Amino acid sequence: MNEETASAPRPARPKPGERRLQILQTLATMLQEPQGDRVTTAALAGRLQVSEAALYRHFASKAQMFEGLIEFIESTVFGLINQISSQDEDGLRQLRATITMLLGFAEKNPGMTRVLIGDALVTEDDRLQSRINQLIDRIEASLKQSFRVAIAQGRLSQDTDTAARAGIVLSFILGRWLRYAKSGFKRSPTELLEQQIGPLIV
Repeated sequence: MNEETASAPRPARPKPGERRLQILQTLATMLQEPQGDRVTTAALAGRLQVSEAALYRHFASKAQMFEGLIEFIESTVFGLINQISSQDEDGLRQLRATITMLLGFAEKNPGMTRVLIGDALVTEDDRLQSRINQLIDRIEASLKQSFRVAIAQGRLSQDTDTAARAGIVLSFILGRWLRYAKSGFKRSPTELLEQQIGPLIV
């Protein structure tokens, strides 16, 4: 075949891992649209300009796609929590940094916020909500640990109820996530945080 008759090369197809990531990124983008509509596989396939069958070549079900998003949240959030606790031994500073990180993560990832509050999972497989519940429990356990560290360091009274205090902080975080999502992502989860975080942890 000479140069005149040669056809233009076809664009390279995404590798399987790249296509999986593209599907998850598109799903997250659709979840952050303010109207908060339920994302169907038909709509997702349409956005990606592929068939629904093409989606199922990479994920066995829509539930598995949501599991991919939850895995991203878990690895990111707990990676950062571990980093905070290893870089700063002060319990109160750990709490401040963890709260700021969790609200900042939501602000940067609106679609993930709808997953965290369960809003995007209402009509999906029950195991997804169970997994989010476990994730929230792990966050609460991390908060309790930081309160324990602060008590051991003499930063808080010995009779401080770590479970009650961690519960209050967690409720604050969940409330901020919820308000952010329900406002169509207009009310920042970090709004007035500097004024409120001190009384929250001390």
